[in-house]
Amino acid sequence: MKKRLRPIQVIFYAISTLTVILTASGCRSLQTGPVSKSGFYFNTVIQVTVYERVDEQLLDDCFSLAGDYEALFSATIEDSDVSKINAAAGRPVTVRDETVDLITKGIYYGDISGGKFDITIGVLSDLWDIPTKALLTDTDASMIPSQEEIDTALSTLDYHNIRIDGNEVTLLDPDARIDLGGIAKGYIADRMKDFLNENGVTSGFINLGGNVLVLGPKTSGGSDESYYTIGIQRPFAGDHSSIASVKVTDETVVSSGVYERSFEADGKRYHHILDTATGYPYDNGLLGVTVVTKKSVDGDGLSTTCFSLGLEEGMALIERTKDAEAIFITDDYKLHTSSGIGTKIPFTIL
Repeated sequence: MKKRLRPIQVIFYAISTLTVILTASGCRSLQTGPVSKSGFYFNTVIQVTVYERVDEQLLDDCFSLAGDYEALFSATIEDSDVSKINAAAGRPVTVRDETVDLITKGIYYGDISGGKFDITIGVLSDLWDIPTKALLTDTDASMIPSQEEIDTALSTLDYHNIRIDGNEVTLLDPDARIDLGGIAKGYIADRMKDFLNENGVTSGFINLGGNVLVLGPKTSGGSDESYYTIGIQRPFAGDHSSIASVKVTDETVVSSGVYERSFEADGKRYHHILDTATGYPYDNGLLGVTVVTKKSVDGDGLSTTCFSLGLEEGMALIERTKDAEAIFITDDYKLHTSSGIGTKIPFTIL
């Protein structure tokens, strides 16, 4: 029997005591673990759970941190750093250190992907608006952009048009738009983990809508119970069953797939991972890529990049990247794993 997954695509096993759900108001008190808090950020439900005795305020502060970063990186918040850059019409904008760090990371993945990962994809992403269309029950061919619209959007894509000088960022093409959605959640998860570690939390997990980052071992010692078992969703499974699972400690598991956000029109599925060469969703024989690595921002960048590169080139990139492993799911539902999956990373096909 296949194990079930929550809609957020991961499930954590062997939680032996009742999880306490915290609210943002009311009396503060120390709670014994596991202690959990959920909220809605980045258009998704996020969750933080710790397995230690903590004050409720610590989790509230962790979520406040997530909100602060969303206010910097979101392209839909009018006074965010990213929106200010996009609206500056080629003029330099002074931004926070964190924004510079994340844009720099986006440029890095643009370089190693040969431009397949491009954070100036904003105009093309807005044109397709896949997240909105994925929620509709009635879809048709009128929702597919015209070739002229796609060509116009493609003309704005080029991450080389981003200039960084200290804390000043300039987008040289006034028609282009930066969109950090491909890596922002991973960066924020890493900062949330840093915050928890700095406040003495060494065991727990952070789930930002499927970007899962675990803190240390679940229990002390080297037994199997010290691992967090994370399921990898079977593509398009309406019951959220898992196709496989991995066991990790102090690592992150991030997936990118055609099943996450998509719509159908005239018998064809259109998903949110857009080809920067054609302007259309990728059609490369892949259903999903899951990456296991140390930093969630790299899990974000690598999962999208590897999906964009396809099975052969994507696997080659993983094999030459330190501390990174991956599972590729092809459209025949076969699993293809890098050399460390099943050896360094315990792995089970379900």
